[in-house]
Amino acid sequence: MNPKEEEKNKGFICINCKKWVPISKYDNTVNRNHCPYCLWSKHVDHATAGDRMSSCNGGMKPIGLTIKNPRVNKWEMKIKGELMLIHECLSCRKISINRILAQDDEKEIMNVFENGIKLDSKKKGQLKEQEVTVLEERDREEVEKQIFGLKNMPRANFFQTTQL
Repeated sequence: MNPKEEEKNKGFICINCKKWVPISKYDNTVNRNHCPYCLWSKHVDHATAGDRMSSCNGGMKPIGLTIKNPRVNKWEMKIKGELMLIHECLSCRKISINRILAQDDEKEIMNVFENGIKLDSKKKGQLKEQEVTVLEERDREEVEKQIFGLKNMPRANFFQTTQL
């Protein structure tokens, strides 16, 4: 499905888990480029994010997490970088970095973090050459803080207290 069809149909079917992924301007998901359930993406962008000009269309597996470069806000305060997904296209091996959205599954984000820690040194080196740093065990507290918004609360407790 091309981007125009996605907009018309208000969503798309995930290339990996085959679940329906709704998109809407009301919940800020119009530019969504990955599944909120399994976090897989489809290689549709070519030169710049959002251009939808790639002819590859391969499945993009989430292989780790990174932090987007910190910035200085309008009050001259340094802001920590935003947590981002690292995707690798299984067809052409292109790497892309994508924003995590509020609707993304927290458990799956943590699974991606764990898998990123286990990447071999060769893959981490290739990513580093592209100026992408995979988050490591030493970054766990910051990852959990950005995902859960709670400091010093173990994941197991978080999921126990938020279940319906």
